[in-house]
Amino acid sequence: QVQLVESGGGLVQAGDSLRLSCAASGRTFSSYAVSWFRQAPGNEREFLATIHWSGGVTYYADSVKGRFTISRDNAGNTVYLQMNRLKPEDTAVYYCAAKVGFNNIAWVSSYQYWGQGTQVTVSS
Repeated sequence: QVQLVESGGGLVQAGDSLRLSCAASGRTFSSYAVSWFRQAPGNEREFLATIHWSGGVTYYADSVKGRFTISRDNAGNTVYLQMNRLKPEDTAVYYCAAKVGFNNIAWVSSYQYWGQGTQVTVSS
């Protein structure tokens, strides 16, 4: 089992930055791919970014490419999502998720472990 806990959300203004953290405990965290998703009210959960267990490969959704950066510290069992130039449409609950393997990375159903989420609100 892997337990994931997100933190770092909050209320910010458009154009501000936030860094979300996903702290993991349990099984060897370094063997899992980790991704960030978000879900706004009334919307489906949306894939944002993923990082390979080695940290050497990352992918981003077009909606956040160039503004968000995913990184990981395996020694510290933490994955980060640096979010810059935030927009009101970035308002959502942000989740981290972990999975074995590096396939179907944008599919919600392919992830074995999820955190409880952290709220990000961007005011205009």
